[in-house]
Amino acid sequence: MNDFYYRKLDVYNLAKAFVMQTYELLRKYPDYEKFALCDQLRRAAISIPSNIAEGAGRMSFKERLHFYDIAYGSLTESLCQLEISKDLGYIAEEEFSQMEQIASRVSMTLIALKKSMQDKLSKQQ
Repeated sequence: MNDFYYRKLDVYNLAKAFVMQTYELLRKYPDYEKFALCDQLRRAAISIPSNIAEGAGRMSFKERLHFYDIAYGSLTESLCQLEISKDLGYIAEEEFSQMEQIASRVSMTLIALKKSMQDKLSKQQ
């Protein structure tokens, strides 16, 4: 098995695309948000693919599920912060909708991966 097979996971690549798009949007935010909302959103978004990669690197299915759960939480946190950004006028409705669509794809793919891990875990027990 390739030690870094997480790179081949659809969910990892979708999550990375979410991060890249988030960084693109953050360039539009006012300077006074640099160490507040921008920093928090950046860390939450980066946490998504990072936890997917870390989970994929774990040997036990239970540990993998734990990191995939963290990734999912970071995804919802990021979407919340993007919605707040929209409400504050930092990003347009269309930009938020685009991010919401990407987040939805990440969510569906991550849920499918978690289900697969849960099935494998239940077969082990």
